[in-house]
Amino acid sequence: MDDDRRIHTLLFDLGGVVIDFDFERAFRFWAARASCEPAELGRRFSLDEPYEQHERGELHASDYFASLRRSLNIDLSDDELIEGWNDVYLGVKPGMLAMLTLASEQLPLYAFTNSNPTHQSEWSVRFAEELSIFNRIFVSSELGLRKPDPEAFSEVANRTGFGVSEFLFFDDTPENIEGARIAGMHAVLVESSTDVREALLQLGLKVRADQTTMQ
Repeated sequence: MDDDRRIHTLLFDLGGVVIDFDFERAFRFWAARASCEPAELGRRFSLDEPYEQHERGELHASDYFASLRRSLNIDLSDDELIEGWNDVYLGVKPGMLAMLTLASEQLPLYAFTNSNPTHQSEWSVRFAEELSIFNRIFVSSELGLRKPDPEAFSEVANRTGFGVSEFLFFDDTPENIEGARIAGMHAVLVESSTDVREALLQLGLKVRADQTTMQ
């Protein structure tokens, strides 16, 4: 970060930064019902154009699951696909809620996640209490834009009333970090909760050492 004094708000990715998940759980669930190997489903699955369209709100869930059924070559109902699709969330990452609570007392907190309505219906309810720490959560399928598109970050900033350069963004995907930086945001690649803690300390925020479990 070139000038920490310019940071007036924090923006967090959800999956992989705040919420822990394991997509292999979906493959195992689907494989058990389709009588095939989870590894084979993992090889067939990709973040393809229908996946991205779904996350931008351009493709209805039923149409995406029809596409997923074809790409995975499995004959499961929408309900079965959804059950596996929503079985990926493990919980809030250790130490993150404590850090976010302290940070929220010092700067406004926002979240920006690439997600779809089906996933959102799961995490928004299951983690409602924990996620209430954020002033607002921006979801790609509602925004019509997804990371790493720099325009997505600019639109998030515009909707908060903060300038794009006033944000410090946390994400676990290098492409998203690059997109945020192109848009003009400061950004931190998160490989563990330690990266979040060190960035907050660098900003001069009060984050006690015993408030986070290192990963």
